[in-house]
Amino acid sequence: MSPSKTEYDIDSGSARPPDRERRRRPRPPPDEPPPPGPPALEPLHFSTRDLAIESQFAAWQAHVAPLVDVRLPNGTSVEEGFSADHTAWNLGSMLIVQQHVPAHSYSRSAKKLRSSPIDHWVVVLPRTGRAWTEVNDQVAESQPGKVEFRSLGHPFRGRATESESVLLYMPRELFTEAAATLDAKNNSVLLGNFANLVTDYINGIEARLRTLTADDLPSVIQATRDMILAGLSPSAGRGVEQQMNVALMERARRYVQRNLNSPDLTPDALCRELGVSRTRLYQLFEPSGGVLHYIQKRRLLSAHAALSDPANRQRIVDIAESAGFSSAANFSRAFSSEFGYSPREARNSATPARLGHAVSSLEHQDKHRSFEEWLKMLGS
Repeated sequence: MSPSKTEYDIDSGSARPPDRERRRRPRPPPDEPPPPGPPALEPLHFSTRDLAIESQFAAWQAHVAPLVDVRLPNGTSVEEGFSADHTAWNLGSMLIVQQHVPAHSYSRSAKKLRSSPIDHWVVVLPRTGRAWTEVNDQVAESQPGKVEFRSLGHPFRGRATESESVLLYMPRELFTEAAATLDAKNNSVLLGNFANLVTDYINGIEARLRTLTADDLPSVIQATRDMILAGLSPSAGRGVEQQMNVALMERARRYVQRNLNSPDLTPDALCRELGVSRTRLYQLFEPSGGVLHYIQKRRLLSAHAALSDPANRQRIVDIAESAGFSSAANFSRAFSSEFGYSPREARNSATPARLGHAVSSLEHQDKHRSFEEWLKMLGS
């Protein structure tokens, strides 16, 4: 017999006889992933179905008033009823809304823009029905299999048949570096492979809304944002002048945001920064309710975020001053007019029925929140 081959002992680093039993080091148990956290989202339901038939449409009008004014189709009466359902989910920097609504017409006018501090982007995925929306004399038609993309910072109007849809509301600040690209796509209807991809992705999120944890939400929002940006590119058909307009408006938005706390933030300062005349500046901000209205709205939203932050212990008068208001009284009047409650009520955690919640902290979602407050504070 030929001699046995000498084996190598891994532990000692030396040769060993073949008949020597190998020593085995016990393997540590594999790391187990931490258990998922508790579900983070609690839906906000609204329905007109349990109301008196003649009161249903008025209730729906009030519910969507922060966004649009709605009317019944010609020849339709409130006595016929208006059975609508609306379920909202607040992910912090994105709202997802599941909606069923009968036929109606809608408009977001320049007057509505002046009274509403909302300029988010909205993505609409129709499940049933059709809609026609007009922006700047151009009409976009939507139906199942297509994806609507629209800015709430510009006037629009339209009409819809009875429909079911899923809507995503996303703050403009989520797309700051790509705002010009998105503005050029306002009131677009996307179709084909990209629309199918977005629809499949949103369907997947919708199916998991009740199980998403707080740790899941940032990734969901980022992935949604990236997918939308990946599918949108500047449209050659928009024209050079409009591309210049949206780029100039984005420069103005950024300058306002950087200088919110400066008393020198004035129309004249914006004109100098942008190199445009007052007339040109006013034209740019007309869809936003005017330049002064826009600046004040952004300052009030910034102040609201500060008042809603439990870690911020500044006095209200100091927050008012940092927001560019010359007196606490002026600040209080403007704040109450904008939000419907006072700065002290926003600061005081004992009045959640008015404040609703701070979107930056999901644990503050309680039974007193409202869809309007979610919209106003989205992404703050």
